[in-house]
Order: sequence, then C-alpha cells, then structure tokens
Amino acid sequence: MNDILNSSIIKPKILYYGTPVILLNSLNEDGTVNISPMSSSWALGDCIILGIGLGGKAIENIKRHPECVINVPNPSLWEHVESLAPYTGKNPVPDYKKEIGFRYGKDKFALSNLTPIESISVKPSRIMECPLQIEATVKHIRIPEHSPDFAIVETQAVHVHAHEAIIIEENHIDPTKWSPLIYNFRHYFGLGNQLGKTFRSEI
Repeated sequence: MNDILNSSIIKPKILYYGTPVILLNSLNEDGTVNISPMSSSWALGDCIILGIGLGGKAIENIKRHPECVINVPNPSLWEHVESLAPYTGKNPVPDYKKEIGFRYGKDKFALSNLTPIESISVKPSRIMECPLQIEATVKHIRIPEHSPDFAIVETQAVHVHAHEAIIIEENHIDPTKWSPLIYNFRHYFGLGNQLGKTFRSEI
C-alpha cells in the first residue's frame, strides 16, 4: 500500500507509456512508398491523430501528398518493426538523426521483409502482414508552440482493412483474437489477459 501512496517526480526522456505501434506508409516523390514506425496516435470516430517528428521523410511526404496508410502490426511483427527503426527515408540523413545512429534506407519493404498490397482509395500501398490497415487522408497539420520538433497530424480514415481471422460479426474486431503491438518506454509488448469489458461493448 505504501508503494501506491508514495510517488516521486521524475523526468523521463520519453513518454511512450504504453501505446500501439503503427507503421505509417506515405508516398515518396518517385511514387515509391516510405514506411515510418511510430507510436504516437489515437483515434476518435473516423479521425486518427498522429504525432510525427519534423525533419523526417514522413512529414515531408504527407505535406506534399496528403494521403497515408496507418498499418497496425500485432506482437508477432515486432522484429520487422525494429528492423526499420535505424533507417530513415531522408537522404542525406539529417545531422540530428545521424548523431543517434540513423542511416538512409530507400526500400523499406525490403529492409523489413514486409509485403506491399495495393490500396483502394489512396496511392500509398498497405502492408499485407499487418492485421489492421487503415487508408486515410490528411486533413490538417499543426505544430504545437510548446513542442516545435513535432507535428500533430489529423487524418480521416476512408477504408479499414482487417484480416478475416480477427473479424467477428461482420464489422467487429474480436478482441480475444486481436492484440496490437505495444511500445512501452521503448520496449515492445503484447496485451495481457482480458480483465473485463465496458458496458458499451457490443460483442
């Protein structure tokens, strides 16, 4: 009980306190697709908000071509995600990224051993292995005054693709069969055992 009552003020370098990983597909100038691993996103209705670092390829791409695919991997794909982590699609590599070990990688599908699959309404392709793939259009980009190194990007989902293995009752995702890959203070996790459900659950 004392452990709960006693707390300390800390200054963590990052605040990824347990959020789903996404792989953001955006369109390069030459029509190829860039894949950016991210862990800052949330959804409300058909609105999905993304937190994207400035100076990288993803923000450059969506400013030029305001479409993307938000691919949501499951825990089994964590090594594919991590294989992308040291690479940037930006060439030359920005100095701040070079200093922390990033290097240039053009073909992100080859680097991650993932498979492109054509989208229906947007130009960037989807990632076949990800159980959820959300085609989206970019509606608004804003840079917070208090955090000028990042952009808050508002997108609208236009198509949601789901692997049939995780679908129940046509338009529902079976939560007993689906688990997002979780990024928890720079470590990868899956979900634990189900604890219960909210009164608004329809399944």
